[in-house]
Amino acid sequence: MQRWPVLLFLAWVCFLFFAGIGLFMSGFLLTRIELASSSSCSDPLVPPPWERQSLPPGSCWAPQRFSKAVLVIIDALRFEFVRFNPAKASPLPYENKLSFLHHLATSQPRHARLYRFRADPPTATMQRIKGLTTGSLPTFIDVGSNFATYAIQEDNLLAQLVQNGRRVVFMGDDTWEGLFPKKFFRSYFFPSFNVKDLHTVDDGILQHLYPTVDSGEWDVLIAHFLGVDHCGHKHGPDHPEMTKKLTQMNEMLRSLVDHLGNDTLLLVAGDHGMTETGDHGGDSEKEVNAALFVYSKTALFGAGPPEEPEAVPQVNLVPTVALLLGVPIPYSNIGEVMAELFSGDGDAVSAALQQLSVYHINAKQVDRFLHSYSLVAQDLPAEQLQRLQELFSSAVEEHSRLLAQVQGVTLVPPELESRLGSLIGRFQLYLREARAVCTQSWARFHPLRMVGGCTLIAASCLLCYMASELAAASDSFYRSCLLYPLLWGSVVAVLLGLARVLTQEGLDLLLVSSWAAAASQLGFFWHWWGRHPKRARLAGSQPPLASVGLRQRLRAWLGLAFPMGILLFRCGAMFSDSFVVAEARVAPFLLASLVMLLVGKLHWDGRLTVPEGPKQQLLGFSSYRREIWYLLCLVAMLLVCVRLSGFFHQCREEIPQCRPSLFLSPLASLRNTRAKNLFYLLCVALLAGLVYAVRSWLRHYGNLNSSDPLVLFVRWGFPLVVVCIACYWAVASSADDSLGKLQELVQVAVVAFPWAVYGLASVGLLLLLCNPMTVFAKDTRESAGSIVTPYLGVPSSEVDFLHVIPQIYKRMQESQKSRLERGSCKATVAAYGLGSVYSAALVIALTLLGFLLMLLHSERLSLAFLLLFLEAFMLLHIHTHARGLAGDAEPFSVPWYAVISWLLAASQFFYSTGHQPIFPAIHWNAAFVGFHLDHSTNLLPAVLVGANTFASHILFAVGCPLLLLWPFVCEMPSSQKRKSKKEPREELQEVEEHMMEMRLRESPEKFSTALLQLGLKYLFVLGTQLLACVCAAMILRRHLMVWKVFAPKFLFESLGFVVSSICLLLGISLVMRVDCAVSSWFSQLQLR
Repeated sequence: MQRWPVLLFLAWVCFLFFAGIGLFMSGFLLTRIELASSSSCSDPLVPPPWERQSLPPGSCWAPQRFSKAVLVIIDALRFEFVRFNPAKASPLPYENKLSFLHHLATSQPRHARLYRFRADPPTATMQRIKGLTTGSLPTFIDVGSNFATYAIQEDNLLAQLVQNGRRVVFMGDDTWEGLFPKKFFRSYFFPSFNVKDLHTVDDGILQHLYPTVDSGEWDVLIAHFLGVDHCGHKHGPDHPEMTKKLTQMNEMLRSLVDHLGNDTLLLVAGDHGMTETGDHGGDSEKEVNAALFVYSKTALFGAGPPEEPEAVPQVNLVPTVALLLGVPIPYSNIGEVMAELFSGDGDAVSAALQQLSVYHINAKQVDRFLHSYSLVAQDLPAEQLQRLQELFSSAVEEHSRLLAQVQGVTLVPPELESRLGSLIGRFQLYLREARAVCTQSWARFHPLRMVGGCTLIAASCLLCYMASELAAASDSFYRSCLLYPLLWGSVVAVLLGLARVLTQEGLDLLLVSSWAAAASQLGFFWHWWGRHPKRARLAGSQPPLASVGLRQRLRAWLGLAFPMGILLFRCGAMFSDSFVVAEARVAPFLLASLVMLLVGKLHWDGRLTVPEGPKQQLLGFSSYRREIWYLLCLVAMLLVCVRLSGFFHQCREEIPQCRPSLFLSPLASLRNTRAKNLFYLLCVALLAGLVYAVRSWLRHYGNLNSSDPLVLFVRWGFPLVVVCIACYWAVASSADDSLGKLQELVQVAVVAFPWAVYGLASVGLLLLLCNPMTVFAKDTRESAGSIVTPYLGVPSSEVDFLHVIPQIYKRMQESQKSRLERGSCKATVAAYGLGSVYSAALVIALTLLGFLLMLLHSERLSLAFLLLFLEAFMLLHIHTHARGLAGDAEPFSVPWYAVISWLLAASQFFYSTGHQPIFPAIHWNAAFVGFHLDHSTNLLPAVLVGANTFASHILFAVGCPLLLLWPFVCEMPSSQKRKSKKEPREELQEVEEHMMEMRLRESPEKFSTALLQLGLKYLFVLGTQLLACVCAAMILRRHLMVWKVFAPKFLFESLGFVVSSICLLLGISLVMRVDCAVSSWFSQLQLR
């Protein structure tokens, strides 16, 4: 058996997929690292004072200009919605509706100003709120210290306000509740998800807005209106409903200004814009072009507004508001302060010095952040950081020199004024270049990388399909389809690496890996194409038996059409956000449909019926085979499992009427003691039932007869694992009820029992790897005249009979054979469990993994795991009986329907174990099973949470080789062997034909090829689903739900692919480890 070539080929294919995933992610997902540091008033960032500047008490870093501020966020307020054009006679529905803002800007030019408020992509509400409060560039994945929540852990404006004693009141979009928990002095949250509801949020805000303003019990008030955004999603901007909503906002602002005091700053901002269809999320001009309006009843600006409104990045709002309110700028801010708001009422020199002071503070804060960030991350170019440092140092030194010259000077010379203006420009240059460097690294899509990643994944899928068909037909498959492509890829990787080194550029391992993967794929297709014409010429030289060949080929394609049709339907559904949201119901439906189509195809092919006789054949009657009833029972039980698995569902917020399953909550959440005890007993009984079923199956096939360490572990270790899990569930469900010293004991037990399970499972897996043989062998000789038994005296138990009966049967068989052949009886070996040795190892491994994964879930989800094992058992038997009824002439080939149904079951139980492809649905508690609430590294909790999330992927991938092995284990006698009268020699041959899995060892080359084909088919189906998610995320990257539906789905599908492919390799490796042990066992047997 060729073990290493098979594993190497599958590992190479996995690498191709991984390279494609990594390349696509690098172009699609925007990532950065969050810093845990925060600013404080004591930070030494304040520049040297000048004689006309003073820092009042209660101010941080800069003098406080306003004691109160009102931030009105009108979601999706595009700049065109605010800009007023009186010359337009017939404006569109969204134009010239906010007339009050235009009135303020024209009547009080030093009090009000309109800006273009530029949003950084992604233009989704949650990411924009992060940008408006942290001053940084939020991305889809913000890697922080606390990965268990959406809450913003990074230093932000709200945290600084609360830290410095300011009262923050919020009303509006409930997204803020998750982002800033317990940060508000008072809050009025309203549900935001229903985009068809234009009024609930806005009306709720208006109900509380004016009374709150008049009460004065606030320092900062935030009102987040959603009606404009929802109107855009529902109707688009060019609709009469948009006129109504903007008019409502106009009247709201008119009334609000009347309620404001002279010490209050008003900010009206849009978090993003919208397209002509009302969508947002991407980086188009209409999506990033929002509006900002600033107003105060006291003069803000030293001069009038420019002719064209200035464009201001959204991140600039954070340092500006922070210094205006007298609080520190958040630590991670990269925005530039809007210095014109700090000019004051003095002369030009005083205004310039005021602006230089805030620029100095802003620049020091940004320089501190860049220095801290560069110490923990490597994604900012070192050369550019060096240039920024030089710009900063020179500007700060020049500022100090200017301040020294200004001290005591009553009349500033003109050249000094020009130097002040030049220095302001240098600070602006530094801050803008710093932001540009961060923007370049953090907040942009890379279309070329996305297309390249998608192409790599598509080519890998095609390679899997072609290789699965080519593996059995080629004698030099591994040399032409593995060795040569690997050489191509290695050469390209070496050349690229040398080129990067010689050009002194940084070595981008992802790009090198991607190019190497592409080159190796090209090598595979090149060698395949070079061999293809030869096969075509050979086929063309044969006589045209077109009629038979065409019918057989058409029948094969029709047999392939219905499982592939199900797969293509599932992949097509990835492009619909509704189907992705409802996939928890789609996957079980597709699985049930595939199984029903299989039965229908068998009936259509006439495999379920047999003619009764000439008369019935003439009349067209037929009777069903007896096997069909067993098959139908299996299908019915499978459908029942599919239906019951729907009770363990998790809800998405996109389905507001959904209620999550009660089985997802732990037993500790139950207040009814009786119900808690009943559920606990049921869960423990199911655990014990699983152990009993596994041991019964192993005993049935003779795999529990030996005294090897692995068999002893199955006998005694499995029940011990169940006891430890049951004890852990008991103490975990009652931990809150225990008191005093008992509480301390419970805390110890909550950690000790999971570690006992981890230890026992690890011991079991190590024993399985060291010696996976579960075979009991005894030498017997007929001349000895007695049966060799491992006990003394007469048999006294069922186990003793399990040793005796097979030997008696073997003795009778040998006696009959000796009489027929008239020869002498030679030494024989009675081997128990040899026919199921491969499957037994997989069943033991799956049981141990099941124990570990059940431990990481809540207690009542053990019911879902029981359904998982039952459904897998049904699928294996349905597959076995369907092949038996179809009379499959290729026992070493697993049909496509079996692979696709296996993977559909894995997807089904991803949802039926309480998961969803969204981050809030992740079971973060799994990270602390067996641990106190802290970890020294994120690796271990990530592994535990990943195992919990992808439990079904792990079990079905490791168990995938059972699709090949199970038909041999459940070897069914063919119809040709069911004759009423047989000769003794034929009867003996039939008995000998029941070799079960030992048939695989008769053709070791076919065995290894079958494992390779199975692995490639599994990777093809996984890769096709992944390709659909990748294409959906790339094509729909400007879709409204891209960051809420398609991007999370792509992430979970990618991680699921990685987990499944690794576990598939482990499952196939275990089969090969068993095969190696079987070979050694036979070698030792021959030496006796």
